[in-house]
Amino acid sequence: MTVFTKVILFTDTDGRAKFREETVALSEGTPQSLLSPLSPSAGYQLRHSPPGFRSQFHCTGTPQWVFILGGEMEIGLQDGSSRVFKPGEHFYSADVLPEGVSFDAAVHGHSSRQAGPDPLVTLFVRD
Repeated sequence: MTVFTKVILFTDTDGRAKFREETVALSEGTPQSLLSPLSPSAGYQLRHSPPGFRSQFHCTGTPQWVFILGGEMEIGLQDGSSRVFKPGEHFYSADVLPEGVSFDAAVHGHSSRQAGPDPLVTLFVRD
């Protein structure tokens, strides 16, 4: 059985956004076309961000897949680390604000920005 690596941006127990990886079994389909089990979704959005786009630190409102279709997207974390996603790459954004907690821009969330010379084009797929 082959697996798919799911990159997850999540809120850890300390309230800070972090990355981790999980595997998704490709247990269905045929040897020529391995598939994961079907997952439900609640809709999708496309986004185009011109060169120079940058967000402030924020949390994900609703967990969702983020697929990079064009350009590059850099995700920055509170610890100063960052990760760049290029066309064909993805991550699952689930760094929601913990229930009952007020947002603190010095602790919670992540930032995002368009990186490189090309506009950023993304596909968001909600659970």
